[in-house]
Amino acid sequence: MTVEVEPDVAPSLFGDRIDLARAFTANLAAQGEERGLIGPLELPRLWTRHVLNSAIAAPLFHGSAADIGSGAGLPGIVLAIARPDVSFTLVEPMERRVAWLTEQVEELGLGNVTVLRARAEDVEPKQFDVVTARAVSALRTLLPFTAPLVRDGGELALLKGKNAEAEIDAAAKQLKKYRLSDVRVEVLGEGLIAETTRVVRATVR
Repeated sequence: MTVEVEPDVAPSLFGDRIDLARAFTANLAAQGEERGLIGPLELPRLWTRHVLNSAIAAPLFHGSAADIGSGAGLPGIVLAIARPDVSFTLVEPMERRVAWLTEQVEELGLGNVTVLRARAEDVEPKQFDVVTARAVSALRTLLPFTAPLVRDGGELALLKGKNAEAEIDAAAKQLKKYRLSDVRVEVLGEGLIAETTRVVRATVR
């Protein structure tokens, strides 16, 4: 399958770091399927569905951030390229994915990234300003692994699909348990990118 041509909007999302985004996307296209990072059907929509879908959320991050279950580096590597001013910790338990992430960080020269081989529940709590995850699990099962990592007053910014609102309703018990407030779904990229991104945002108190 052929790799999707870079959309015209990509340079506006990455600015002077677009070449890093191109390099990462090319690496993912070349190695992603054989290394079990992406499925065979993803190449024709690699930019639209994965890279830009992650990059559009970059303005939501500040200070120190963690990407839980970083996998192929979506959104963690993409966000770190777009936001060199933010420190990202990519948390991933699987050795082969950690190897991939480490290779990309070194090859792209991402000095603002730490790759941590660990399960989320083994990470020191309350140390990040923002915690994210993308395509990991339903919100009610994801919150116990993400909310404890956010410092008081920090925020969750979880990239979700079209059922985000329903996931919030189903997670009512967990939202209360982990003292999350101002819980909402924000739709990013309307009129800018082909597939909008839904982010569940919440403040941890």
